[in-house]
Amino acid sequence: MRGSSRGTGARARPSSPAFEAIAHNQQRIAEILAGVDARAVSDLVARLAAARKIILFGRGRSGLVGRGFAMRLYHLGKNAFYVGETVTPPVDRETLVVVLSGSGETFAVALTAQLAKESGASVVALTARRQSRVARHADLIVEIPVPARNPRPDLAPLGTLFEQAAMQLVDGVVAELASRLGQNEADMRKRHATLE
Repeated sequence: MRGSSRGTGARARPSSPAFEAIAHNQQRIAEILAGVDARAVSDLVARLAAARKIILFGRGRSGLVGRGFAMRLYHLGKNAFYVGETVTPPVDRETLVVVLSGSGETFAVALTAQLAKESGASVVALTARRQSRVARHADLIVEIPVPARNPRPDLAPLGTLFEQAAMQLVDGVVAELASRLGQNEADMRKRHATLE
């Protein structure tokens, strides 16, 4: 049936820009994540495990990654919040603030990192640019090394590679943190929203 989404085994997929983009992005993201410093990730996991309060922030699609990360941290039993929500608590010395910005120059994200640092919080930056305004205020930089020049913007426009790599990275962090905290999927499911 034409247009059917039902699989028929190993039938060859017709070439299309959509599937070309998927293949390209999968390969590029794997290469990018292979370049992430494992020690920085371990440090991030340790900070998340120890934090009494975690507040996340990003703008645009990076912000969506941050919101998803906050949700999973809550599922793990952490006090996790996102900037701008009505229940987000004040920042203090017991707060870990995690900010996401591919460019590291997003004004609102840089300002949030600066204000958090001035309030005594510990700041972690997930960014593609170690030398950036956001990174300047961070105690820990987890660099997601997306090249400055994108050779195929037709397949991965704007910040696509950073955003997808960041999502995979934080999902990996969730898995390691779950192991460290002794949490499993059943534990997480008990904290999953029932009113949606």
